[in-house]
Amino acid sequence: MSDFRLKVFQSVAKNLSFTKASQELFVSQPAITKHIQELETTYQARLFERQSGKIILTDAGQLLLEHCERILEEYRRLEYEMHLLRNAYTGELKLGASTTIAQYVLPPLLADFIRKFPQVNLSLLNGNSREVEAALQEHRIAMGLVEGFHRLPGLKYTTFLDDELVAVVHTRSKLPVSDEITPDDLLRIPLVLRERGSGTLDVIERALGQHGIKLSSLNVLMYLGSTESIKLFLENTDCMGIVSIRSISRELAAGNFRIVEIKDMPMLREFCFVQLQGQEDGLAQAFMQYALHRKE
Repeated sequence: MSDFRLKVFQSVAKNLSFTKASQELFVSQPAITKHIQELETTYQARLFERQSGKIILTDAGQLLLEHCERILEEYRRLEYEMHLLRNAYTGELKLGASTTIAQYVLPPLLADFIRKFPQVNLSLLNGNSREVEAALQEHRIAMGLVEGFHRLPGLKYTTFLDDELVAVVHTRSKLPVSDEITPDDLLRIPLVLRERGSGTLDVIERALGQHGIKLSSLNVLMYLGSTESIKLFLENTDCMGIVSIRSISRELAAGNFRIVEIKDMPMLREFCFVQLQGQEDGLAQAFMQYALHRKE
């Protein structure tokens, strides 16, 4: 229902590239140019300028972008609420989610969704982020939720929630570690971490790299395939783990774990919906909109 020209403008403005906007929207580049020219004619203002072979937003373009994002969000909200009013969702929806999201974020959301839309047959595949992306590319699922910074071509990522990784030790641990350490201290502390291919390890490796530390130089006792395994390992071994803050809220409240601050090494990430480029309709899109509105 929304003016497609606004979607074109938003894509060009975000990518600062007519070519990338064309690829993202599956529209020819001449058509992209035509839509932008129509907007410039309508508002009698240049929206982009070229500098050193690159395009940048003009003041008018920046103003339009601010309004454009609000307008398109209102269109999405309207479409979502009209569908919700009809309660029209039926069919089969196959989702995939990385382990942390599947265990600590999705269950209450899935319960609410199937209670609201009992005609939907919903299933969830659980794996690490790379496995979920592979399942999406192989058409075994309609949509995934992943973590970390890794991005694959041909897939579209939409931010869902922010998350933080923290270092933790069990309160019964005999490991001599203070409440605050430096990144270099990680070289001597025995660790248990998530496995290769996990979004969690991607974030840890990136944070270490900003301090010139390689993952291979750490004293990693074991790589495990789930956060629950790490928590159980920490209960029985004098070492430190790095996990999502969302995964240990109960343990922190019960006094079973304590957080160890790593000075000047924040480990922030996003949980994202991931879809195949160009496949943004249907039940999967409805679920994403439901989740985004529930978050708000």
